[in-house]
Amino acid sequence: MTADREIAWTWWFGWAGGLGWGMRILVADDDPVVRDVVRRYLERDGLEVVETADGPATASVLERNEIDLAVLDVMMPPPDGIDLTRAVRAGAHPETPIILLTALGEEDDRVIGLQAGADDYVTKPFSPRELALRVASVLRRTHPHPVVEEVLRVDGVELNRAARTVVAAGIPVELTAREFDLLAFLLAHPRRVFSRQELLAEVWGWNFGDLSTVTVHVKRLRAKLGAGHRIETVWGRGYAWGRVDSEEAPGAD
Repeated sequence: MTADREIAWTWWFGWAGGLGWGMRILVADDDPVVRDVVRRYLERDGLEVVETADGPATASVLERNEIDLAVLDVMMPPPDGIDLTRAVRAGAHPETPIILLTALGEEDDRVIGLQAGADDYVTKPFSPRELALRVASVLRRTHPHPVVEEVLRVDGVELNRAARTVVAAGIPVELTAREFDLLAFLLAHPRRVFSRQELLAEVWGWNFGDLSTVTVHVKRLRAKLGAGHRIETVWGRGYAWGRVDSEEAPGAD
């Protein structure tokens, strides 16, 4: 562990900040973009993700009982999410938590999904951050396992992901939710360059909007963290926490 980056682990019983310990989540959706975005958000919370793109592959994973929660798309190639949910509830492992993900947002559709045995029901388009919180909520109810609280200490900045607090040079820093998420991502990957497109996808989620959003939030973070902010602009590439050698980490910004 490097001197400028310390991770302090605090063990406790329950769930904190959506962070999982050894949890495996199945994300089943025929849209690779949806799978990729959901995976990124869940992995940021310490969860391991298994991906499938159709009903047969999903059924195979569910039958092996190697996961702690399933996110199933209702409109997958058959068997679809509803049929798979019913099969799980009638099978050998009916306790498996299930969140249904679908473009069908009518009340009758939600009722059908919940009656089939789903623990939660999320409609598209959705916020990846909200889905990650829903996953954490269901896991908190169904898996009261020990987990960890991660405190990142990098270059004089201390960030507590569970308490969502930031201290820079010994002084508390008030951040908005999105500013906190952006800083947490950069601190977790020090001296790696990320383009604005990559930061938009990682922090804001897919189909969010204008790249200028990233620029504005970086500017605000720099102002709040002060002169020692360490958020570097790597011209032609993007942004990084800390100085980056010219040959490191390709970017595209």
